[in-house]
Amino acid sequence: MQPAARSRFRIAATLLLALAAASAFAQGDAGKVLRIGYQKAGLLAVLKAQGVLEQKLKPLGYEIKWFEFPAGPQLLEALNADSVDFGYTGAPPPIFAQAGGVRFVYVGAEPGASHNEAIFVKDDSPLRKPADLKGKRVALQKGSSSHYLLLEVLKKAGLRYEDVQPVYLAPADARAAFESGNVDAWVVWDPYYASAQATLKVRTLADYGGIPTYSFYEATREFAQAHPDIVAALLSQLRATGQWVNTHPDETAALVAPKIGLELPIVKTWVRRVPYGATPVTDNVAALQQDVADSFYGARLIPQKLTVKDNVWQDKAAAESLSEAR
Repeated sequence: MQPAARSRFRIAATLLLALAAASAFAQGDAGKVLRIGYQKAGLLAVLKAQGVLEQKLKPLGYEIKWFEFPAGPQLLEALNADSVDFGYTGAPPPIFAQAGGVRFVYVGAEPGASHNEAIFVKDDSPLRKPADLKGKRVALQKGSSSHYLLLEVLKKAGLRYEDVQPVYLAPADARAAFESGNVDAWVVWDPYYASAQATLKVRTLADYGGIPTYSFYEATREFAQAHPDIVAALLSQLRATGQWVNTHPDETAALVAPKIGLELPIVKTWVRRVPYGATPVTDNVAALQQDVADSFYGARLIPQKLTVKDNVWQDKAAAESLSEAR
């Protein structure tokens, strides 16, 4: 499961240059470990299954440690605790992290998908449209992409966030609450959404269609500043692997499914629903993320107004790595 030979050669060269330039990163046993946080669904999970980074780094004495998280907020909590160096989340987790004073930077972006996350109910539920959620109990992960989806869908339906009863649960607990009838609706992303569609009788009320957003790659500010070439190499590999995944969805699903413990049809569904590949955090991307931050502030879900650009990493090597991998 490798990208084209030219991309492989370019990425290998980038990694070699990164490692040569980042001598400080190689000091001591602890300094040779690159800690990556990932979730079940996402390009990092594919990269882990491929083993591409390990192949490039092991001959040079580097080790990669992978840490799985149920959602973005938990991943950024680990980043704040200096337990991971690099990770991937939806749009809202870094907003809540910035509001909480976490020292992170946006280092790359990925275009959002329209149908890989949804608000849904049981098929026999009397709820038929988003406006029917008024007064109902809705399960979701606080500070996640589901949080923003619910906020925007309610707004479009003429409701305020206070008009529903949010029940903040991680995906596994949210599924249990949904199945038992303790909540009326559930908001979640793939592969949890795809799994619910495949194994439960559910009906979708709304998804991300018509709500533009991005997902993001983040690093600690200290790591990005100290090792910009390594960050650039990671982004270059993510871009190349993303291009491969977009043209080989079934092969990707077959590789990833046994690694994350999900049935192949479920993994095929979420792989096909998402456009993968790292892109720069341009002014337009930052402006769109600013809209997300402003929505959370307007709903009084974060305590202060934020300036997203304050946390956008500016690095020439990273921008060039993403441009060259096209």
